[in-house]
Amino acid sequence: MLNELQTRWCDESRWDFSDLKALFLNCTLKRSPALSHTEGLIRLSRAIMEKNGVATEELRPVDHEIAYGVYGDMTEHGWDKDDWPAIFEKVRAADILVLGTPIWLGEKSSICTKTIERLYAMSSDLNDKGQYAYYGRVGGCLVTGNEDGIKHCAMNILYSLQHLGYVVPPQADAGWIGEAGPGPSYLDEGSGGPTNDFTNRNTTFMTWNLLHLARMLKDAGGVPAHGNQRSEWDAGCRFDFENPEYR
Repeated sequence: MLNELQTRWCDESRWDFSDLKALFLNCTLKRSPALSHTEGLIRLSRAIMEKNGVATEELRPVDHEIAYGVYGDMTEHGWDKDDWPAIFEKVRAADILVLGTPIWLGEKSSICTKTIERLYAMSSDLNDKGQYAYYGRVGGCLVTGNEDGIKHCAMNILYSLQHLGYVVPPQADAGWIGEAGPGPSYLDEGSGGPTNDFTNRNTTFMTWNLLHLARMLKDAGGVPAHGNQRSEWDAGCRFDFENPEYR
């Protein structure tokens, strides 16, 4: 899975990532065990992380009954079943979140949109410092398809993740597309996807940047809790703004 340089970088790493957890949400439209080309690219990133001792997990949201909506548990809002609360516990436990998606009509998949909406539903939860729930975690994305749109999808996904509270490192996206129009997908024979140097380079850089930033955040105890605590703001604290109640 890893080439000589990728393996050497793992072997020469002086950092300990063994206390980190990474979750890959593969927003393919295909239920398991159907072949997912997006999973093929995810495997490369996971291999680098696992070579560095990171605990990783891949999950396909399409395999689960995830309700539509922007509340934490949609069974409290008219839905008979909602698997999202259980998935969110995995999200909450992960230091690194990577969203993977195929491209359809130049956009991320409908499953990816739903997943981001449900991430948004939990973003107002607070951590033990009074910050929003995803503070102190890092996010990235992987995109596959046989039509244009990698950067468009990445732009949307990465904006969404940082808006929800994730920290996005440099070069936090990677992807592969074939020729414009109908053609082979990433894992199809003769596609050139798994051996594409540009894709392998960007996926490698993305993975290491996620690891480095997650390490720095973990060692620092997360994002410093000053000027960003929702609990303090709701209590009347205005940080660097003068509070007229205390004049």
